[in-house]
Amino acid sequence: MAERGTWRYVGKRVQEHAGLAPKGMKRPATQWVKPGLIGRVKHLRGEEDLRHASLQDFREEKG
Repeated sequence: MAERGTWRYVGKRVQEHAGLAPKGMKRPATQWVKPGLIGRVKHLRGEEDLRHASLQDFREEKG
């Protein structure tokens, strides 16, 4: 589990990379992020959506 300071850093980076939803997407409560942030997410299997998701790891793409 990540430390509290790590979560603040992740939140800041997500806000800096915030972007517009792709055309045709209808999920108003979703925060869309431009490419460059990579997260490993644990979620329930067998579902189309990410249900009960939790962020396990986070990194920025080097490029």
